Amino acid sequence: MFENTERGAEYVERLTAFMDSHVYPAEAVYAQQMRESGNPNHHPQILEDLKAEAKAQGLWNLFHPHAEWGPGLTNLEYAHLAEITGRSPQLAPEATNCNAPDTGNMEVLTLFGTDEHKEKWLRPLLDGEIASAFAMTEPAVASSDATNIETSMVREGDEYVINGRKWWTSNALHENCKVMIVMGKTDPEAPTHRQQSMMVVPMDTPGVKVVRGLPVFGYQDREGHAEVLFDNVRVPTSALLAGEGDGFMISQARLGPGRIHHCMRVIGMAERALDLLIARAQQRVTFGKPIATRENIKDWIAESRMEIEMARLLTLKAAHLMDTVGNKQARMEIAAIKVVAPNVALKVIDRAIQIHGGGGVSDDFPLAEMWAHVRTLRLADGPDEVHKMTIARQELRRVDPEWGRKK
Repeated sequence: MFENTERGAEYVERLTAFMDSHVYPAEAVYAQQMRESGNPNHHPQILEDLKAEAKAQGLWNLFHPHAEWGPGLTNLEYAHLAEITGRSPQLAPEATNCNAPDTGNMEVLTLFGTDEHKEKWLRPLLDGEIASAFAMTEPAVASSDATNIETSMVREGDEYVINGRKWWTSNALHENCKVMIVMGKTDPEAPTHRQQSMMVVPMDTPGVKVVRGLPVFGYQDREGHAEVLFDNVRVPTSALLAGEGDGFMISQARLGPGRIHHCMRVIGMAERALDLLIARAQQRVTFGKPIATRENIKDWIAESRMEIEMARLLTLKAAHLMDTVGNKQARMEIAAIKVVAPNVALKVIDRAIQIHGGGGVSDDFPLAEMWAHVRTLRLADGPDEVHKMTIARQELRRVDPEWGRKK
């Protein structure tokens, strides 16, 4: 079921070899370079070395479905690769130029950018020369309902004037971040889902101020999750993506593939956590026996394997449907994996932390940081509750097609 293609299997083999020979050995180097820099947002040389090697091996822009810009893999083919990169989340996605939010931004610029956008921003992003951010969430409103967004984009002649405050603008503290895609309201009087638009805003535009980086459970992620102030920021009308009122349409095009990417990377993290759990349980002895001989630990291992397999199959089904019937027809499965995959990974990582004892909550192992990252994903791209609401509505309408519709 959802068998990989011959082409996809070849990429799996090549990417796995790259991980074994280059990425895993680089993890200790990465940690040392970050520690020696004294800067949580430092961009270490080892990442540039890995990027050069990945590019040389043809393991570059694997996510991009458009053959003009990447290998043109299907969602299903790429899903298997995203899982592999998830096993080393700090290095592998960016090393192969497949890291969020750059992937989503590159897809948006591919689909909706002008020739100028593509030349100035898309090409450098595809080449790995710059990084980008995506600014949507706001601190003053419940952004899980994106219609609440208040950032204003007012047209004045040949310019738009942007005012507002965003936060959780991931990548905004990356040393190479040069541009943002910003979502705001161009017409508060338009129908609810036609009020929002997206624009391309260079980071050095006057009035753009990165206020602070937000920690995630105490961790300062290298790429940063910034609070950003837009104070009378002026951009030309050519900064507009697609057209006025197309913000929601663009976000739906962006989020479908992005959720597949996130979920498969999360499954990769769960697989690595399970490997660490098993190794620790076999090596450590309590009360005269290896921990792995305890019945409750065997139960944890079995439960973890079953849960990972179920989450993977559901995610691969969503990828298959996106490839065969489109994102709209796959929306229930896309919503479901966004709930299932992080919750499964959290269970597995938590069990691994418990097996590691005090080491599990330290930085000597990747588990604590993995847990913080995955727990955050239950909010990123929408909280669990919003996705469950989507699923429930579709189930109700399966029985009664008019359920909840305005009369």
